[in-house]
Amino acid sequence: SSMEEKYNLARNELNETSEKYEGIKEEYERIQQEIESLDVAIEAAREQLTDTGLMRGKLEGEINVLKEQINSAHGSENHLNNRKAALEEEIAGKEKEKQDILTDKKDTDTQVQEIAEAAAMAKADLEAIQNKITELNNNIEAGKNTIIGELNQRATIKSKMGRFDTMMEQINIRKAELNSRLLRAKSDEAAREETIKKLEETFETVTEELRQMTEQEAASELELGNIRENLTGLDAKLRETQNRFHQEQSKLEALTNITERYDGYGGSVKKVMEQKEKEKGIIGVVADIIQVEAKYETAIETALGGNIQNIVTDNEETAKHMIGFLKQNRLGRATFLPLTSITKPQEFKNPEALKEKGVIGMADELVNTEKEYRNVAKAMLGRIVVVDNVDNAVKIARKFDYGIRMVTLEGELLVPGGAISGGAFKNNSNLLGRRREMDELEKKVKKLSDDIKTYNQKIEDTKSKRNKLRMDLEALKTEMQRKSIEQNTARLNISQARERMEEEAESAQSLKLEEQEIETKIFEIRSSKESIVQELAASEELEKTTQEQILVFQKELEGCRLEESEASAHAGEWEVKVEKMRQALDYKQANVDRIGGELERAQAELNEILEALTENAQEVERKKNNILEIEKTIAASHENQDASKKKLDEDIAKKEELSAKQKGFFQSREEMSERMNALDKEVYRLSEQKKKLEDNIEGQINYMWDEYEITLSDAAGLRNEEMNDLPAMKREISGLKDEIRKLGNVNVNAIEDYRNLMERYTFMKTQHDDLVEAEKTLEGIIEELDTAMRKQFTEKFAEISREFDKVFKELFGGGKGTLELMEDEDILEAGIRIIAQPPGKKLQNMMQLSGGEKALSAISLLFAIQNLKPSPFCLLDEIEAALDDSNVGRFAKYLHKLTKNTQFIVITHRRGTMEQVDRLYGITMQEKGVSTLVSVNLIDKDLDD
Repeated sequence: SSMEEKYNLARNELNETSEKYEGIKEEYERIQQEIESLDVAIEAAREQLTDTGLMRGKLEGEINVLKEQINSAHGSENHLNNRKAALEEEIAGKEKEKQDILTDKKDTDTQVQEIAEAAAMAKADLEAIQNKITELNNNIEAGKNTIIGELNQRATIKSKMGRFDTMMEQINIRKAELNSRLLRAKSDEAAREETIKKLEETFETVTEELRQMTEQEAASELELGNIRENLTGLDAKLRETQNRFHQEQSKLEALTNITERYDGYGGSVKKVMEQKEKEKGIIGVVADIIQVEAKYETAIETALGGNIQNIVTDNEETAKHMIGFLKQNRLGRATFLPLTSITKPQEFKNPEALKEKGVIGMADELVNTEKEYRNVAKAMLGRIVVVDNVDNAVKIARKFDYGIRMVTLEGELLVPGGAISGGAFKNNSNLLGRRREMDELEKKVKKLSDDIKTYNQKIEDTKSKRNKLRMDLEALKTEMQRKSIEQNTARLNISQARERMEEEAESAQSLKLEEQEIETKIFEIRSSKESIVQELAASEELEKTTQEQILVFQKELEGCRLEESEASAHAGEWEVKVEKMRQALDYKQANVDRIGGELERAQAELNEILEALTENAQEVERKKNNILEIEKTIAASHENQDASKKKLDEDIAKKEELSAKQKGFFQSREEMSERMNALDKEVYRLSEQKKKLEDNIEGQINYMWDEYEITLSDAAGLRNEEMNDLPAMKREISGLKDEIRKLGNVNVNAIEDYRNLMERYTFMKTQHDDLVEAEKTLEGIIEELDTAMRKQFTEKFAEISREFDKVFKELFGGGKGTLELMEDEDILEAGIRIIAQPPGKKLQNMMQLSGGEKALSAISLLFAIQNLKPSPFCLLDEIEAALDDSNVGRFAKYLHKLTKNTQFIVITHRRGTMEQVDRLYGITMQEKGVSTLVSVNLIDKDLDD
């Protein structure tokens, strides 16, 4: 207590001196700040004086500039007045010139009208003569056409005569040919039968090859099925291995995160270990430096108890520093094990107990540590014996008078004095087994990763084999297809050969019938030649009569042409006069337009000059006002400069006074600083003594905790001044221990269980709060999306409705189409009613329309949506099948309009659609069983046309 009093007195005196020192320091700093503020004010005043002089010079320069601008404005005003007078004179002259030209133009208009009437009469006479000439020309042309027609008819008759002669020759040739063909048909029949026999042999050979290929295809398909089943099994194994890999990897990551965060340790231990990177002297907790086999984990962790959370440091200084850190931040308490202080751990006092039945060994010998940590392990575990079961442990305890601390493999703890702790071992943290579990998980993850690579490689090899088999199978199918074509070709060749053989037999019969028809034709030709001679005589007579009429019309035509020449010359003269007068009239009108334009430009320039004069006068007035304001500013600056100079002198005098006062503080500060250093050393010395005493007290407190699991405050509260008889107290202690033993086992993990449960509750509570918050956020997002969807649907539905009406009118040639939402329903769930009114019909529901009208209405809706949001590609499959021809034409033309933004492929059988397309593709079967693509490029055809 005397040490504490000395320390407190020294500390109080140090605090009082520090306070005085701080007061002097604060006064000194206040004066220093006041001096600094005076320096700033003095500097600012000097700058202000300088700025005021510069400002006056600048303002005087601005006055000179404004006066110069006023003089320039007066000169501009004189120039504008002179230009104004010139423009007014020019406008008056142009007005007079324009009036003279208009008067002259009026007289010219009268002359043009008179000459135009005379020219119209001459043109009418000329047109009458030209009409008569046209009539005569038509009559002459008709006669000539008649003659040409007769000549053509005679030529036709003569060609008939020649054709009849040719026909006679051809018939005679055909008759000879028929006789030769009949002879040749008999000789070709035997050759046809030989050809059919060879074709049948070829067909049988191809059929056999095709059968063998079919068997080979079946075998390949069977092998491919086996490969698919193998791949399915490998894929299942790969997925199972990947799932196990992800599970083990997740466990490893979770365990690594728990280990790195030191979950399961006390809050103070976690905070200390968070400083491990900054404080290099921290080695780790006891669990970090000890490795133990899985079968000993329960026993060792029970033996360590709370010591498993002790923190190992390199020396005492690190431990002291971290204790100060915990105190400063009020983070709780922790136990530190400096390596430099644990150098001579106590030895086990009963080595003969190791020979007893069931003893496995000393706890410190069953763990593995680095050489430098052996003393730490021995200090915590060197006096604890590990026994196989509790029965053997109890026997050993009785033999050695309950003086040995023992632990069993299942976690029962026997402490000196006879107490036994045990029961179901519940340890969710498994602090000692974490490192071992991490190593085991890393080995499992690596093995599973290798298995995944192996399965992937097997799958790739199997797929390569499958792909090769598929390629071979595809090649075999291609060959089978080719052989099938050869088989069909051979079959067709046989069929065609037999058909040709039958056709030739029929042809021979038809040749005989044709021979009889030839004899009949020869008789008919001879009769026709006699009637043709009479037609030739009548045609020559008609030609002679028509030639005489043409000569009469030609004489009359020559007289009319002379009259036409005279009338044409007279009309031309009048046309020339009219054209000259009109050119003169156009010239005068052009002069009027030119003068009008010049007047407009001159008037516009005069208006601009008047505006410029007004603005110039206003600008001069503004500049004079500016000069007056600047002169007032200059006068005010003189007054401000005198006041600033006076203030500057006062600040300089005050600064000198404060500087003199400041010098007296230095001596007092030096004296108090020396006194504070002396007190500080004394406080440090007393503090070190105090820390040593506290360390001794801490050791006693740890002993009380290790032996009795009570704190110092608990022990002080339990103190009874009347208990002074030591033998009696020992007897009472022995009785109390016996009563405690009778109470049964104590749950030594209750605190740890509570901490784990509390951490889990906190974690689950945080997650619950996050889920509630997420639910609110999602509901807000859903509401926003719902609002946006309603708005967008309403806007787009209105656009589609308007576009549907336009397209409906264009495709139907009138009428009205409307889209409506069902009433009293949610807009996002409401049905859509389509109202279609074709031209000439009353308004009705679409379901009451005919099939063609329904189809065209649906097409209108489709095209309306396509207009609003064109797709790059569309495929239409006979959507216009129900339309009539006129509506098909409208559909095709409208579809062609949409090709600007969309490419269409249309499947159709309608002529109207085909006529509007760019390219046509069709499938034809010229040979039985063989399809052929036929294409027509209508764009190229249009370009050629």
